[in-house]
Amino acid sequence: MQVGAQVRVKESVLFHHHPEHRNQPFDIKGMEGELIQIIQDWQGREVSANYPYLVKFTKKFRAHLGEHEIEAV
Repeated sequence: MQVGAQVRVKESVLFHHHPEHRNQPFDIKGMEGELIQIIQDWQGREVSANYPYLVKFTKKFRAHLGEHEIEAV
């Protein structure tokens, strides 16, 4: 997957920071968004992030996800 790709959440993932469902568990399974960043380094040093894919779903909601949780659309 590359930055700019459209992706879909293929597994059940609960978030408590969704802006429309604040402090309540919200399952994002099936939601689609745009891959906006793949985190590979921090301040010039290589990192092995557990959830390296930053996906933008709406203007206010972004989430870090793992490769096993998303699929290309």
